[in-house]
Amino acid sequence: MHSIVPGHVAIIMDGNGRWAKKRFLPRIAGHKRGVDMVRKVVKASADRGIKFLTLFAFSSENWRRPAEEVGLLMELFCYVLEHEIKRLQTMQVRVKIIGDMSRFDVRLKHLIKQIQDVTAENQGLTLTIAANYGGRWDMLQAFERMLTDQPDLAGRVITEQHFSPYLSMNYAPEPDLFVRTGGEQRISNFLLWQLAYTELYFTPCLWPDFDEGALDLAITSFQQRERRYGRTSDQLT
Repeated sequence: MHSIVPGHVAIIMDGNGRWAKKRFLPRIAGHKRGVDMVRKVVKASADRGIKFLTLFAFSSENWRRPAEEVGLLMELFCYVLEHEIKRLQTMQVRVKIIGDMSRFDVRLKHLIKQIQDVTAENQGLTLTIAANYGGRWDMLQAFERMLTDQPDLAGRVITEQHFSPYLSMNYAPEPDLFVRTGGEQRISNFLLWQLAYTELYFTPCLWPDFDEGALDLAITSFQQRERRYGRTSDQLT
């Protein structure tokens, strides 16, 4: 057991719809409540010394949901980007958005660029929002960009050092702790490359209920793990 706080926490925020359904509310009410919890978790992460927080907001598979729900989620995303910028600036949070932006409309693309530009020099927590993101997409686009930039690599042995700079999160260390709320126990095409040695934590807690205390439970679980990276316990001691 150790007292080290994870430097990078990645979270799949699952359970918004089920939270709303249990209360006989429309699914969008759960998503709005989920936004409130994002605010709390961002602040709690910064207060606890976490340097990188990555949130899976919308996967490339989520387009399969009903069109009305997808449209409302896009509107909610726009609202958050537009209205949270001052709060994030005050907290010195740097915002990064990763994912395939090609399916977003002009307004959303503008807001994404604006919040990244305005917060680019902030020195506090780096908050990454994965939107229209998929781990397989990330690796495929990285290979394509790598071979476009370095065509001489074709037919040669390609190393991690060649490849990893082209991944969407090349600015951040790999996550120390992965959290999935809502009871499901899978990573759902999220950060497939980056999670190779990450400690995994699954909780039945639905995202709209995942408060500071729930975050502390996840951190405590992380602190009870022994991270060996292929070595033995004796080697670590």
